[in-house]
Amino acid sequence: MIFERIPGVGGPDGEWQDEGHPPEALDLRTDQPHSARMYDYLLGGKDHYTVDGEAAEQALASFPLLRTAARENRAFLGRAVRYLVRETGIRQFLDLGSGLPSAENVHQVAQRADPTARVVYVDNDPIVLVHGSALLARDPSTAVIQGDIRETEAVLADPEVRALLDLEKPLGVLAVAVLHFVGDHENPEGIVRLLRDAVAPESHFILSHATADIAPEAAMGVQRAYRAQGVPLTLRDKERFTGFFEGLELVEPGVQVVSDWRNDEVPESERPDHADVSWYGGIGRLAG
Repeated sequence: MIFERIPGVGGPDGEWQDEGHPPEALDLRTDQPHSARMYDYLLGGKDHYTVDGEAAEQALASFPLLRTAARENRAFLGRAVRYLVRETGIRQFLDLGSGLPSAENVHQVAQRADPTARVVYVDNDPIVLVHGSALLARDPSTAVIQGDIRETEAVLADPEVRALLDLEKPLGVLAVAVLHFVGDHENPEGIVRLLRDAVAPESHFILSHATADIAPEAAMGVQRAYRAQGVPLTLRDKERFTGFFEGLELVEPGVQVVSDWRNDEVPESERPDHADVSWYGGIGRLAG
């Protein structure tokens, strides 16, 4: 069970007081799938429940290479963070919809380039808070909070965000593989605008988003599978996704399939087909 013996969390010796079960006051919603835990399953992690694996398998039935897409998106995140640290001087990051801790988290990538880099992770799944708080307890430069990208102002006002990040200085804002869980009626463009208006000039936005542009039948099957399990998923085309960068200057090479974005690590001939990824990504810069 994933809650057994998490150091620093729960009762004495890092265990939950009640035989490995979390306190009743913390509703972990383990009876319904969550996008963060489904993503963990797709990445080969272990911090998910049976219901999450079953939901992810429903999506894999429509798009068997969904794991490839998830891995390529994760690799894009790493390249994007390295770019910000090495080439823009940004040393603080706000990761919205961060998901469960796994290999190559933002703080690991950033702190390899500069150990002083600071990161706040935000996710609306309480399990992310539980695991993240335990894993990051000894890292004063990193924090995790429970919050929702849709409640932008509340996230920005959170005491831990304010304590660790200086919003008067350039910030790296990440919304990687999260905006496609924000419905049209929830105004995803407006969310990005609010964030853009709240941060300092020279801040950069790392965004990625699933699409049906490239493999429409398979992608729409994934959307139906997610929605059937109660997980909202809205695929958007390249034009719509590019619109999220309104008011920002796109960093070269602009919006790309994530497996191609500044990918000097893998020869083009060895990268997966675009149809096997079906995910766009890019970085936008807020000019001074």
